[in-house]
Amino acid sequence: MSLAGEFDVQRDLAADKSSIGLKVRAYIVDNLLLGTADDFDDNTELMEAGILDSTGSMELVAFLETTFAIAIEDDEIIPENLNSLARICNFVVQKSN
Repeated sequence: MSLAGEFDVQRDLAADKSSIGLKVRAYIVDNLLLGTADDFDDNTELMEAGILDSTGSMELVAFLETTFAIAIEDDEIIPENLNSLARICNFVVQKSN
């Protein structure tokens, strides 16, 4: 692969993460925060902040599977994958490849 091609892959990945982040953030605000745009950043730990609980996690997983056409296994529903917007974006990109 040429250097230019590698750059395109990296740029596409960044665009994908940005697009995924916008969709997931909108979902969190609309469904978990009930429309109140709370100030949380990409690295806010959603469980510790009280934004995400066990029921919310299952709803989030269903949203991710439907929206991004991925299958999430039970053993993948862990904080390392779902406890922040940044982790969710990385996880979705990884599952999409």
